[in-house]
Amino acid sequence: MRKTLEKRLVYLYTGELFSIITFVPVCYLVNYVFPSLQLYSLYSFWISFILLEFLLLQGTIYWYAKCKRLRNENKTITPIKIVRQLHDLKLVNIVMIITAIVIFFFDFIKWYPSLPLQGLTIAFFIYIFAILEFINYFYIQLSYDNISDIKSLIRMRKLKYSSLNKDFKRMRSSR
Repeated sequence: MRKTLEKRLVYLYTGELFSIITFVPVCYLVNYVFPSLQLYSLYSFWISFILLEFLLLQGTIYWYAKCKRLRNENKTITPIKIVRQLHDLKLVNIVMIITAIVIFFFDFIKWYPSLPLQGLTIAFFIYIFAILEFINYFYIQLSYDNISDIKSLIRMRKLKYSSLNKDFKRMRSSR
């Protein structure tokens, strides 16, 4: 059981880290190959991309801390220091999400009437993906990528609270 859990945690933090690393050159290549998208000229692209990368970094740190604790102390409980830090970052994430909406409006006004619609569409999809990641980490588990999770989802017929959300509740009840 412990080895299976450790393997799962390694999968989660390395997957998040891999995403952080690969999204940078992918965005560069998309901008290079399709300059007409004007991605790098859009503030909405940058805020959305930075928000997504920031959230993925938080996910990497969270899953790595859980895995490290399991390896070193044979405990699956996330260190309270990490939970507190991520709880503090939750507000930063919300501010970035709200700021991104303002920046989308700014880009719309700045570029009107010659809007780079394809670039704005890509920025918008990155933004939506970042919001889904935020919900997945901080509120409700949206990612069900293994048989056990899928069986649990079918059996329970409702989405589960995210692991980090459960840690927040544990932190509040221990005060």
